[in-house]
Amino acid sequence: MAHDKYANLKLFTCNSHPELAQEIAEHMGIELGKATVTKFSDGEISVSIWESVRGKDCFIVQSTNDPVNDNLMELLIMTDALKRASCNSVTAVMPYYGYARQDRKAKARDPITAKLVANMITAAGIDRVITMDLHASQEQGYFDIPVDHMLGQPMLTDYFALKELEDLVIVSPDHGSVKRARNMAKPLDVPIAIIDKRRPEANKSEIMNVVGDVQGKNCIILDDLIDTAGTICNAAQALMDLGAKSVYACATHAVLSGPALERIEASPIKEMVLLNTIPIPEEKKLDKFTVLSVGHIFAETISRIYCHKPISTMFHND
Repeated sequence: MAHDKYANLKLFTCNSHPELAQEIAEHMGIELGKATVTKFSDGEISVSIWESVRGKDCFIVQSTNDPVNDNLMELLIMTDALKRASCNSVTAVMPYYGYARQDRKAKARDPITAKLVANMITAAGIDRVITMDLHASQEQGYFDIPVDHMLGQPMLTDYFALKELEDLVIVSPDHGSVKRARNMAKPLDVPIAIIDKRRPEANKSEIMNVVGDVQGKNCIILDDLIDTAGTICNAAQALMDLGAKSVYACATHAVLSGPALERIEASPIKEMVLLNTIPIPEEKKLDKFTVLSVGHIFAETISRIYCHKPISTMFHND
């Protein structure tokens, strides 16, 4: 039945997250498209599509995590291959959209990479992007093609709701995540607190003070991504120093670069809940980690787009 329903749909994957692509395919009851993405001896990326895509609506699952540039080029080159093979459309399924943190000129002569990459994606011939928890939701406006912006926070909220923690407060690790924290706090009917931090340079943060009451509370720090984990670990320590009962952390994107694992292991964070928009290899899985899968969300989104059904009802009752 599923095969007939998706007769003109093809789901492909590059090399960034084949496990998630396979899970999406299983949720939809379809096979992954036959393609290989390899490299020539000089490092150039080679893409081969092993089946006809003429007139098909093609979806490519590819996060732009480390190695960021290789993964981005794989996506662009596979798109080119599909377009030249006369497919009907190409949708980039990018659970994690890299280069999104440079979204404005924070100081003189800064690049705006979030816009540059959006331009590259459009220039390659991609017709639509599906992503999750952009660093800033207004980055959807950098694209001149439709963007379906999935939300990871409801999954994290549901997970913590089942824990039934008492004296709960949701903590935003900076001013930029306040709306995200409010969206989590509202269905749980709990207050929020805000960490006022200053960042002297990239990948370094300095905790200043905490706005809100955290003494004797179970705190959940919510962020869009965890990279070197400096921000979230400093925040956790600041909360414990102010008398918090316990600190949990959660985020959509587990970038986990540099000293992240050592910092998290040494921090007072009791449990860290992550989504699998980026693959987390076994050697990076700490005992503190709980990893939830977004496969069903992307499977449902792809299905709705292909069948011309609304996406908004997945997250809102409208």
